[in-house]
Amino acid sequence: MSIQPTPQWFTGSEYTHKVAQAIAQYGPIARTTLAQMLGLSQGALSRITSDLIYANVIEEMPGSPSDDSKLPADLVVQENSHRRGRPQTALRLRAEERTFIGVNIHGSGVSLTITDALCKPLIDCVTEHLDSLEPRAVAQQIARIAERCSRDIEPSPVSMGLSVGGHAEEDRYVTFAPFLHWDGIVDLAGMMEEESGLPCAIFNDLDSLLFHEGWFGAGVGLPRFAVITIGSGVGYSLSENGTPVNYPDKSYGLIGHIPIDPDGPRCFAGHAGCSQCLTNDSLAEEYSGMIGRQATFDEFAADAVAGGAQARQLVNKICFRLGTLIAIMANFAMPEKVIISGESSFIANLNKESIRSGINWYRASQASKINFQILDFDWSDWAEAAAARAIARYIG
Repeated sequence: MSIQPTPQWFTGSEYTHKVAQAIAQYGPIARTTLAQMLGLSQGALSRITSDLIYANVIEEMPGSPSDDSKLPADLVVQENSHRRGRPQTALRLRAEERTFIGVNIHGSGVSLTITDALCKPLIDCVTEHLDSLEPRAVAQQIARIAERCSRDIEPSPVSMGLSVGGHAEEDRYVTFAPFLHWDGIVDLAGMMEEESGLPCAIFNDLDSLLFHEGWFGAGVGLPRFAVITIGSGVGYSLSENGTPVNYPDKSYGLIGHIPIDPDGPRCFAGHAGCSQCLTNDSLAEEYSGMIGRQATFDEFAADAVAGGAQARQLVNKICFRLGTLIAIMANFAMPEKVIISGESSFIANLNKESIRSGINWYRASQASKINFQILDFDWSDWAEAAAARAIARYIG
């Protein structure tokens, strides 16, 4: 079966797509604010929004925008200055007009959700263990889940976004996926299109999470922010003006061996105290040495949450190390905010003060405080992040 490239919701100029994107990110939003944000004249913006209204992409809402917190601070003030005389008319995306499938492959499992055009889930996320790690079998299993979950969805999904922990090229090919034991060119998008009948695009999972936070989450309106993940591995990605900073090698785990603790355990490559000491396997090994018997990461996590003395000692170390990694990254990349996620990010909530201590230890005393936020981890968030990438492609 030959599937055409993902269709776009509408046709138009570059600014037409920018207007739709801004409304998706910041809406409901007034035309005055939108024009200021994009540097458009009121006349040009009026023509573009009229076309988008006619195409059923956006619609007008009576009254002023209800959530100024999503707008950049300098625009909130200007928007407020226009709230005299005739009431503002807010514009919003007609999110219910389109639906999208988001899929995240994580280790030997897969999570799938279906969202509207504002990435709001329409079903409970479905997570299944992969029956096989062979690429075609993975595509077939995902297609079966998608077909089952889409039966009662109206309108039917128009495209699928799929994220994987590894290296993806051209939004189509997976060239490296260590947790799936794939090391070669896999046309995963082609297989998914054949099995599901839907246009599909493939993305790195961390970049997708970063993208989702920039369009629909904790990074909306921030010119530059970063995401650090801890869990099976350690990941990092940087967003500039709502888009992941592109670098061809970044999905190869470039932050994975940054020195953060000179007294920390050695990684498989022989580095003492590199950022691999934040991974689950390393933490399980370190905890085993502390308690004098073999322990799993899940045992350590349970003891940490319960407040066990030895587990708390390791939590303190982990959080200080994480703070060190945040400081090193922030000193070079200079983000306005750092978002922490991943399977093990709950540990960061157990001792935020040690995170701050780690940051301060490697941060100039005169420098501004680093704003960090710890997300509540759930695989559904990563599936929604894959859907966000599909939405962005569809909006263009």
